[in-house]
Amino acid sequence: MLKKILIGVGVFAVIVVALLAYLNHRNRTLSPPGYAESESGELSVSIKYSKPSVRDRVVFGTEAEKALQPYGKYWRLGANEATVITFDKDVTFAGKSLSAGSYSLYAIPGEDSFVIGVNSEIDRWGYSEPDYRNDVARVTIPVEENIHTEQFTIDLEKVNDGVDMVVRWSSVKLTVPIRTKS
Repeated sequence: MLKKILIGVGVFAVIVVALLAYLNHRNRTLSPPGYAESESGELSVSIKYSKPSVRDRVVFGTEAEKALQPYGKYWRLGANEATVITFDKDVTFAGKSLSAGSYSLYAIPGEDSFVIGVNSEIDRWGYSEPDYRNDVARVTIPVEENIHTEQFTIDLEKVNDGVDMVVRWSSVKLTVPIRTKS
């Protein structure tokens, strides 16, 4: 009798593990990992994120429009785990001073601008909101017109005095200046 129970528990455990592995793989297939890296002068910046796709959905808009990311609501700035940015030097991030290190990023979308939050918690799943007491900066970035971008992307573009973090998804483009702190 005990042997049958142990076999049943073992089979159940294998099924649960297989299901969790499948769901994790499915999420990563729908929103594959992305990575951006740039060096400009003595500054090195890297970003790890996941890349969701529009897939015929309203991405940014009102709750009445059933938007995937409603205006005024937390968004992890990607998918899956929290998006993480790393600087090897002290920088200004859209004018706000940040020390060298790694930070998670999130956004609060708006029709004309997005708030980008920089938080010291990095080892967390991105779906749940961070502890806002760990925010080290919040900046407001104007929305720029963008041609349709099916898959969410973050690029790091070199400029004379640093790097621009360029975020594109759906019809939205955001440019965040990152400069070496002088």
